[in-house]
Amino acid sequence: MSQAAGLRTTLVMVLGLTAAPAAAAEEPQSAMEGYQEVAKLHVVDCLLPGQVRRLGNRTYVTPRRPIKTTAADCNIRGGEYTAYDRADYKSALKVWMPAAESGDPEAQTNVGEIFEKGLGDEPNYEAAAHWYQQAAEQGYGRAQFNLGTLYEQGLGVEQNTMTALNWYRQAWGIEEDSVMFASAARREREELERRLEKTVEEKQSQIEVLNQRLRQLEEKLNATTERSADAQAEASTLKTLIAQLEEQRQESEQQLAGLADAAPERDGPRTREPRKAEPLQPQGEAEERLYGDLSLGSYYALLIGNEHYGELEDLETPLSDLRRAEQVLKEKYGFTVFTIADGDNIEVMRAINDLYDIVGPEDNLLIFYAGHGNRLTTGGTETGYWLPSNAEPPPRNTYWVANEFVTGHLSRIKAKRVLVVADSCYAGLLSREPSFLLLGEDGPSYDDMDFLRFKLDKRSRLLLSSGGDRPVLDEGGGEHSVFAKAFFDELENNSELMPSPELFLRVRKRVSDAAADLAFDQAPEFKTIKAAGHEVGDFFFVPADLR
Repeated sequence: MSQAAGLRTTLVMVLGLTAAPAAAAEEPQSAMEGYQEVAKLHVVDCLLPGQVRRLGNRTYVTPRRPIKTTAADCNIRGGEYTAYDRADYKSALKVWMPAAESGDPEAQTNVGEIFEKGLGDEPNYEAAAHWYQQAAEQGYGRAQFNLGTLYEQGLGVEQNTMTALNWYRQAWGIEEDSVMFASAARREREELERRLEKTVEEKQSQIEVLNQRLRQLEEKLNATTERSADAQAEASTLKTLIAQLEEQRQESEQQLAGLADAAPERDGPRTREPRKAEPLQPQGEAEERLYGDLSLGSYYALLIGNEHYGELEDLETPLSDLRRAEQVLKEKYGFTVFTIADGDNIEVMRAINDLYDIVGPEDNLLIFYAGHGNRLTTGGTETGYWLPSNAEPPPRNTYWVANEFVTGHLSRIKAKRVLVVADSCYAGLLSREPSFLLLGEDGPSYDDMDFLRFKLDKRSRLLLSSGGDRPVLDEGGGEHSVFAKAFFDELENNSELMPSPELFLRVRKRVSDAAADLAFDQAPEFKTIKAAGHEVGDFFFVPADLR
């Protein structure tokens, strides 16, 4: 018996079929039963039914859940899988793609592996790299390792051993400044520099040899009146080769220059990994503010400005807004200010979280956001979002900061008075409460110290937004948006205790008039954020030199 025949016999026996074709023909029923038994043991992409859950008097079914399991287990659990075409990538993608598109890192990694394996087709390494990247950036170790292998081999991405090494580091959970990784990265960088330098030298030598041959050929052609077609063709070929070598040499030189510029004082490579968000640290003791015989507590402000985006169009004014907000609040009103410029979702969310340990129960907190905003509708309910610098285009909201996150922390933060000032599209969705009705001259006067004392004793959670549930302008105020300019101008021009309702009335008129001049309809809104713990308090701007 040949080796190949023996191997086939072994495989047939493993599959539970009879080794002899004649016997198989005599016992077709037995063979089919054996095949079916083996088929139950195959791992399949199984789509489990949703779970039936009960909330109060309402019963609902969750979305179907993709898992990898055996065909037998999938059957037992009432799942769905493709029985006879498991090698078709379209069938496998049908199971995993919805969860992958919703941001699930395991599903994204499985989709990447389907494309990399090329089930039923040629491998699609570019698509595999895309999905691995999505999951890897969420810290999913298997995707980080898989992405590293693509960079190491140059499959679907430009080959880059330094990037591969960095993804391996993250997959293994090794810190970037660890001795082991720094040593390996340094060795790899030195080896890469050596290879690039050698390549530059080789290309330069080849260019010099070809240039010498070209000069000789041109001298020969110039010395005779007869133009040899072969000589002219050779000269043309030499010029083409020289140009190609020049381009290759320049590419290697640029890579070398990039290595030299990449933080020479660091032991590791410069990566595209988001920088770690440092916890907020107050600088010094915040001063308690007084107004007459009333204590207003200390004033804090978290200022967030996102102007430059990785995957969305950049904006024009948020960083200018950030600088002016810091200047006005610190210099004129004595705020302790924290700023986040072009922050990713982790920086923004961690900064909001850190406020819990900084702001006291009698203090004041202003949160200012300028940047992209968006909304998504799910089941008839609209949800608003702040879009950090690493936000993906809609509808992929993996890195978006939801309004529910902000309001959830506002209810947790101990501050007595909180005002959120949001200058972004759909900013009004941060609160679903109606706008204030009792504003203007008919209300009680804040000059009445008893009324002021009553207000100061109550918690406030308030929203001043640049617009409601619609887009807003990113221009019209010079270096600032229409809303930001009006907001800052009114604060700078104020010299008295100014409650936030009065500030809103001033800003609303200026914004509406300025937007109308640009043939744009924009009206700021002022609301309570009831679910965040609002009582009937207010937020007060008091110039630092006012006593």
